[in-house]
Amino acid sequence: MKKRWSRVTLAAGALAFSATAFAAPPSAEMISFACAGCHGTNGSSAGLTMPSLASQSKTAIVDAMKKFKSGERPSTVMGRLAKGYSDADFDAMAGFFSKQKFHPTAQTVDAAKVKKGAELQEANCSRCHLDDGKEGKDDTPVMASQWLTYLQMQMGLYESGKRKMPEKMAEKVKPLSKEDLEALLHFYASVK
Repeated sequence: MKKRWSRVTLAAGALAFSATAFAAPPSAEMISFACAGCHGTNGSSAGLTMPSLASQSKTAIVDAMKKFKSGERPSTVMGRLAKGYSDADFDAMAGFFSKQKFHPTAQTVDAAKVKKGAELQEANCSRCHLDDGKEGKDDTPVMASQWLTYLQMQMGLYESGKRKMPEKMAEKVKPLSKEDLEALLHFYASVK
């Protein structure tokens, strides 16, 4: 009887080991499913305070996730969530979202601010926020069609010093008035 139980136990252990040994690691898409609750399916946000991740630069996403994880970038939820992922996970999810199609939002913006913001974008931001903010250069995030509320929240964090503004951005933003910044945000939110 003891011999029989030993064989059963050994067989069960071998079966359990073989199942886990040959299980495939989660795919980038599988990892991204955890993000969908806030950032939308395939990174197309439906929430006013959540950015769309679709078509973002891979570098921008990885950089943001590492800053959330370290606490360098302020957050309510993201810092805690980021701690559960490895750098390889960040790289995989960033690769997935960077390949997703750009999703324009439908939101109400002020036409006069949009017009002024377009001029400010061209004069101040177009070297990094390419194609009217639809594309980010290297680590620069996509700004086009992000929710206005989200953009305003992030600019508020920069202005208060709670979020560190990149030097190349600070150089361009510092001379702008609050009205100029609001016009820029309306412009970016309007881009389709």
